[in-house]
Amino acid sequence: MIADATTAAWVHSAFAYAGMALGAAMWRGTLKRRDRGGALAPGNFGVLVGLLIGAALGNKLVFLIERPDVAAALWQGGQLMLPGQSIVGGLLGGLLGVEIAKKLTGQTRSTGDAMVLPIAVGLAIGRIGCFLAGLHDDTYGLPTALLWGVDFGDGIPRHPTQLYEIAVVLVLGITLSRARFTTPGLAFKLFLSAYLLWRFAVEFLKPVPVPYPLGLSGIQWTCLIALAVYTPIVLRAWRRPPLLATP
Repeated sequence: MIADATTAAWVHSAFAYAGMALGAAMWRGTLKRRDRGGALAPGNFGVLVGLLIGAALGNKLVFLIERPDVAAALWQGGQLMLPGQSIVGGLLGGLLGVEIAKKLTGQTRSTGDAMVLPIAVGLAIGRIGCFLAGLHDDTYGLPTALLWGVDFGDGIPRHPTQLYEIAVVLVLGITLSRARFTTPGLAFKLFLSAYLLWRFAVEFLKPVPVPYPLGLSGIQWTCLIALAVYTPIVLRAWRRPPLLATP
């Protein structure tokens, strides 16, 4: 693990940006294969802008929910830049940004399915950076006696929750991107729902920086609220068509 906080921050950022760059490249390739004119085509470009703006805002907003203590300390110190980020916030903000962009540009076709595998790969690469950052990142797990516990530098074996997430998102991304659904957008809806469920569950294996009601973290409450709103949408999409066999 990386012992120096500054080096850890640089490595973490490098993997995060590498994941985003590769994910964007994969998305462009998927659009071209599906004859949608590429990412810079008029309709697709509007969606891309909405995605980026929404993800950036959601990223920081959910971080504020998760770590109000950090936000308050930075505010009192006169710092307006927030160092943290939230994948859950980025996904939810990106979803809202895309939907708003589609309304403004008059698009009605689904755009999410092309993003499933790129998002999964991007998240997996980003989590490698989280793992290498060790104790300098808030994604490490609670102490464990399991054989695969990892010492992140304090002499205590912990759940490598970053590695758990890499495995989960890759399995979800590969499985859902290969599945053949008759409802456009269903693959993305299932991916996002499954990821929110996963994040709610895996947070029980992590320290809670600021407890909310019932002892849950801000991320867990965000996931629960998002699932309460999103699950009826997913169920309606699931019930309309039959599920075709996967290749």
